[in-house]
Amino acid sequence: MDMNRRQFFRVSSAGLIGSSLAALGFSPTQALAETRNFKLARTTETRSTCPYCSVSCGMIMYSLGDKSKNVKSSIVHVEGDPDHPVNRGTLCPKGAGVMDMIQSSNRLKQPQVREPGASDWKTISWDEALTRIARHMKADRDANLVLKNAAGVTVNRWNTTGFLVSSAISNESGYLSVKMARGLGMVAVDTQARI
Repeated sequence: MDMNRRQFFRVSSAGLIGSSLAALGFSPTQALAETRNFKLARTTETRSTCPYCSVSCGMIMYSLGDKSKNVKSSIVHVEGDPDHPVNRGTLCPKGAGVMDMIQSSNRLKQPQVREPGASDWKTISWDEALTRIARHMKADRDANLVLKNAAGVTVNRWNTTGFLVSSAISNESGYLSVKMARGLGMVAVDTQARI
C-alpha cells in the first residue's frame, strides 16, 4: 500500500486516538445508551406572578430542596405558566430573566435604613421597618393634613405623602389599597402600571 507522509500521519493519529479512548474505557454504545436525567425531575413546582410590570404574567418556578427544617431550597428554573389566562406560557425578556434577579448577590432580602446624617445603610427587622413607616406617616399626617380649604369647605387632604399601589395584585387588593390611602386623605395615589 503506497502512502504519502500526510496519509501516514492521519492513519497514525486516528489509531492513537482510538486506542487511547478504548484504554480509558470509552465505549460509544454505552455513551449513546445512557439516558439523561430530566433536570426538573426532583423539583417542587410553585406558581407565581411576574414582579415587573402591570401585565401580571403567570410564572412557574421550580426549586430544589426536600422542604426539611434546616434545608434551604433554591430556584433552579423559571418558565411561563401555560395555564395562566394572561400570558398563556409566554414571558417577555424581563420575565424570562427573572432568574438573574432572584439569584443576584445584590438583591436585598431585609429592610435597610440610612439614618439622617449617616453614610452607610443599617439592616433592620421587618417589625422595626413597619413601625418606623407607621410612625413617620403619622407624624407627617398630623403636621400636614389640610382640614378645610380657603373657602371653608372640609377637604381632609394630605398632600405631602404619596401612595404607590402594586400592579401585580388582584382587583380586590388594589381597591382596598386605594380606599385605605384615600381614607387617610392622600391625594397622590398612583399604580405601578403607569410607570
